[in-house]
Amino acid sequence: MSHAIVMHAAGGPDVLQWEPHDPGEPGPDEVRLRHEAIGLNFIDVYHRTGLYPIGDLPAIPGMEGAGRVTSVGAEVSAFKPGDRVAYAGLPPGAYAEHRRIPAHRLVRLPDTIDSRTAAAMMLQGMTARYLLRGCYPVQRGDTILIHAAAGGVGLLVCQWARHLGARVIGTVGTEAKAELARANGCDHPLLYQSEDFVRRVQDITDGRGVDVVYDSVGEATFMRSLDCLRPMGMLVSFGQSSGPVGPIDPGLLAAKGSLFLTRPSLMTYTAAQEDLQAHAADLFDVVRQGAVQVDIRQTYPLKDAAQAHRDLEARQTTGATILTVD
Repeated sequence: MSHAIVMHAAGGPDVLQWEPHDPGEPGPDEVRLRHEAIGLNFIDVYHRTGLYPIGDLPAIPGMEGAGRVTSVGAEVSAFKPGDRVAYAGLPPGAYAEHRRIPAHRLVRLPDTIDSRTAAAMMLQGMTARYLLRGCYPVQRGDTILIHAAAGGVGLLVCQWARHLGARVIGTVGTEAKAELARANGCDHPLLYQSEDFVRRVQDITDGRGVDVVYDSVGEATFMRSLDCLRPMGMLVSFGQSSGPVGPIDPGLLAAKGSLFLTRPSLMTYTAAQEDLQAHAADLFDVVRQGAVQVDIRQTYPLKDAAQAHRDLEARQTTGATILTVD
């Protein structure tokens, strides 16, 4: 019998229950696949707590996985049983040994990328891609600030931005995380608990400020992130691990230097199939080149997803985390 992690209510990690689950046969435009690995991401916590509604309950969380196709619907021609595939984004349902998913949300995996690596990088890697090439097109000579630089997205952004020729400043919580960020392309890791990162950014940039700030922390860093920007710089607010950002007066952006602000999502940037394929192709390319390396630092059996959530929320994880299927 196939199993899945099912939540019957929003709440703490204990709502994640290991239960028998049969996803059924694929519909006409769907694929059924068997997962080999599943990615763990902070959006899974938001779905579990109800901050981002997951839809009707009971529900299976999870936005990212990789495995093999086991059957396809009558109208699916792009995939066949045995194909290696991966995905990231809507619809949720990754925390399962087997699942059904619309075929147009899948990408074919190159032979050079294994399922564990794919599951660890699809959502975070395609997020890094839209941050660096969509929201603000980072170019050689730019200076960027990435918060949570030792996290999953942060490490990929550091490597990819360095590959693009940017100077990278990152905030981290500990000396160990600073060393990790530095090893992954962060030129200036800043300890936000003991350093005034706004002042340090101004020192590093000779008072100019950075071209773009990538902020997944939210409430705790939002206003100070604005203070790190050069005139007409861009704040990309793409997460809220410390809590949601409250209402702001748009006039504040003018007062601080005609700043730009965006709140993007991967789901929007990859909604069209051609955009999904382009994001995945660019990600696979930098990984194949060795410019971006995926560092899987934590692995949990799928049935232990609740513990994985506890560790993620306690900031006990760095880099990428995956859930594995036997």
